[in-house]
Amino acid sequence: MSDATYSDPHVTPPLGQAVPLGLQHVLAMFASNVTPSIIVAGAAGLAFGGAEQVYLIQMAMLFAGIATLFQTVGVGPVGARLPIMQGTSFAFVGVLAGIAATQGLGVALTACLIGGIIHFALGTVIQNLRWLFPPLVIGLVILAIGLYLIPVAIKYAAGGAASFQMEAESFGSMKHWSVALTVVIVALGLKFFTKGITSSAAILIGLIAGYALAYILGMVNFGAVGKASWITSIKPLPYGFEFNLGAVFAVTLVSIVSAIETVGDTSATTKAGAGREATDAEIAGATFADGLGTAVAAVFGGLPNTSFSQNVGIVGMTGIMSRHVVTIGAIFLVICGLLPKIGAIIASMPLPVLGGGVIVMFGMVAAAGLNMLSEVNMNRRNMVIIAVSLAIGLGLNLVPTAVQYLPGVVKTLATSAVAPTAICAIVLNLVLPQED
Repeated sequence: MSDATYSDPHVTPPLGQAVPLGLQHVLAMFASNVTPSIIVAGAAGLAFGGAEQVYLIQMAMLFAGIATLFQTVGVGPVGARLPIMQGTSFAFVGVLAGIAATQGLGVALTACLIGGIIHFALGTVIQNLRWLFPPLVIGLVILAIGLYLIPVAIKYAAGGAASFQMEAESFGSMKHWSVALTVVIVALGLKFFTKGITSSAAILIGLIAGYALAYILGMVNFGAVGKASWITSIKPLPYGFEFNLGAVFAVTLVSIVSAIETVGDTSATTKAGAGREATDAEIAGATFADGLGTAVAAVFGGLPNTSFSQNVGIVGMTGIMSRHVVTIGAIFLVICGLLPKIGAIIASMPLPVLGGGVIVMFGMVAAAGLNMLSEVNMNRRNMVIIAVSLAIGLGLNLVPTAVQYLPGVVKTLATSAVAPTAICAIVLNLVLPQED
């Protein structure tokens, strides 16, 4: 079979090639997929390594696989039927962590459910909304997400949660930093000095190396693994249905940004794998799958899903655009999501191990935003938009008492970094006159 044939998304390579490629797609996104659930669970006050956190991790794996199947296999107009890997989105972490901490997981997941339905509806008009979100706006939002999350990464690497309540006495010890830096060094070494699967899965292998060192140092407790069952018991609305208009607005705003990102990933996939532009049907189908995956996941306790850009890179690197390869990866994720033992092993990961991984991951999120902003003409107008949006968005996040008299979820929105940055960028981009 010629290489040209592999540019057809409907062709499957031989199984001996397709299965390792599918596993490579999973390895490239695995760590990024489960991390948002761990962070939001911590913000909600769930016990680290406890049964509820394990459940959220299971749902992250299960519904990343199901959402990917929506994309690759498709149902009617749903799905781009392209090799697009879905996973839990970092874009929502700031907003959802704030809502979960102040309003509870019931409010957060209800907002995800409604936001997912609205996201699904965007598939009918997504082409008409793209003008609202040029690279200037999207790049700013992604940069704000990365900058908001970096302090979380440092706290985890030093051995503490956002509240510094976990292992407070040894916070910042060399034992914690040695584990975190092991993850960083191994991940960077594999990423830039190896090729193929080891390069694509560099962060995951780095986490395994850090996990091994943490075990040697006596930092790992496998008690929860022994107690975990073998088969997941899926619970509809595990935290109830609690509607809050502000929370829905916040999640919907991020959903729109996520939808535009998915449009970009869809276009990048067809460019990388087939050298063509994505069709309107593919873009609409990808957006439908995004929203449906998010809504269905929220019903059972999963966080919002989106397309994963790192997997677009694998398509470009391998030149194989078969959607069936990614379908194999999705099936692997579904199997992992049905086995609580796997979730318990992930949940037993000490905080410094996770911290080392997310230092790289969150830094890359910020770098992706900077990369998108590099496409923008840096005239005075655009620099003012960047300056004001980041100053307000990150400033309110760093000094939350500045808006302490705002009511409930409005305060959460104002201090989430992402929402105020996005709103400022959109409004300023619309009202400020263009410069020559």
